[in-house]
Amino acid sequence: MDIGLLILVLIAFVGLTIYKGVRIVPQGEKWIVQRLGKYHQTLEPGLSLIIPFIDAVAYKVTTKDIVLDIPSQEVITRDNVVIIANAVAYINILQPAQAVYGIENYEQGIRNLVQTSLRSIIGEMDLDAALSSRDQIKAQLKHAISDDISDWGITLKTVEIQDIKPSSTMQMAMEEQAAAERQRRAMVTRADGQKQAAILEADGRLEASRRDAEAQVVLAKGSEESIRLVSQAMDGKEMPAVYLLGEQYIKAMNEMAQSNNAKTVVLPADILNTIKGLVGDKLKAS
Repeated sequence: MDIGLLILVLIAFVGLTIYKGVRIVPQGEKWIVQRLGKYHQTLEPGLSLIIPFIDAVAYKVTTKDIVLDIPSQEVITRDNVVIIANAVAYINILQPAQAVYGIENYEQGIRNLVQTSLRSIIGEMDLDAALSSRDQIKAQLKHAISDDISDWGITLKTVEIQDIKPSSTMQMAMEEQAAAERQRRAMVTRADGQKQAAILEADGRLEASRRDAEAQVVLAKGSEESIRLVSQAMDGKEMPAVYLLGEQYIKAMNEMAQSNNAKTVVLPADILNTIKGLVGDKLKAS
């Protein structure tokens, strides 16, 4: 029994030794090996052998690109406007040993660097420039932190500004300002329209008055010419004038009779003498 137990213990020890000494590193990772508490080597993907009970895998580091979400923060611009900004950084670990031994928590360290640099960059810009210069902010941000994280064996692939917008209070103020500006423009446009309409209306009245005056002149000249021709045609005779005036008189009476407002039409008893009297007056006047 003692020999059998010893064999079992020996087999278990050999299995544990093999388990401790053989390491299979998956693709996309690198493992940090410490020997007696001190950095010894970095295991590449694949099969590796280490000394059991002396060497130990202390850290497992990914070699894939890491996406770091940078939390939103309030940033004050040069013109004292509070805006909310956040970003996302893409990093890659080139030297795993430097990343794990150079800083306590490289992810938290990079987040703090990005936030600090972002506040500094935006703090030197006015609100309008900060809202419209994402590419410029991105370039300055990448340049500002690339050198710092390279000491940790990490490279910054890119950094993107996810969102940058005024604070809620500033947004309300901007919306009120925009609404007031739109209202002012509407009032100016309405006033210009009314002004143009008044000018066009006045021009129309002026043109109508001018045309009416010209028409009156033309009618007056026509009347004058017709009177002259009639006077020449009559040559002191009454009958042609009586005939013409009688015709016009009867026409006027007919129109009055057909009018909706005319209820009763009174004709003189002696139309002929009346017309002759009018002709006589006309002839005397001429």
